[in-house]
Amino acid sequence: MPLAFNARQQLSLPCIEPAGLLPAYLDDDARVVEALLNSNQLECLGPGRYRYTVTRVQLFQLQVQPIVELQTHHRQGRLELEALDCQLEGLGLVDDFELQLHSWLQAGPSGLEGEAELAVQVSQPALLKLIPAPVIEATGRSLLGGILLGIRRRVSHQLEGDFHAWCRSQGVTPH
Repeated sequence: MPLAFNARQQLSLPCIEPAGLLPAYLDDDARVVEALLNSNQLECLGPGRYRYTVTRVQLFQLQVQPIVELQTHHRQGRLELEALDCQLEGLGLVDDFELQLHSWLQAGPSGLEGEAELAVQVSQPALLKLIPAPVIEATGRSLLGGILLGIRRRVSHQLEGDFHAWCRSQGVTPH
């Protein structure tokens, strides 16, 4: 039986000024993705496509490192980011692994809004067969929540700073 776990984070960054420029900033998806994720772990594969090597994660006795292929889309004033594919290094004995990521950012009336949902489905590695599935799933949910929380922190700190730097490069002084 496969193990499944997921996590979701919402984001609301009020009063990023000048708010009127947020939609134009979000159109520069390469810049936004680089501000959202660690640029040292990010590789551009082409327009709107990226490979992201996630920081190595430890789950009980296993160390794994997901490598995720990402795609950006612009829909209805939103910048959307989704996972197209994911390889998992460090779990050579896993038959099946699936990662889903759906996230979005948009300029709202009160600032920047967004949401990210991360889900994983994986067969239980032989090394973890003695650990009850509910314990592994709870740990997995906690792990995914921690990953999303880390991205949320980056958004809260780094994205605002990058937006202000982008504004200055456009000849606008942020407030």
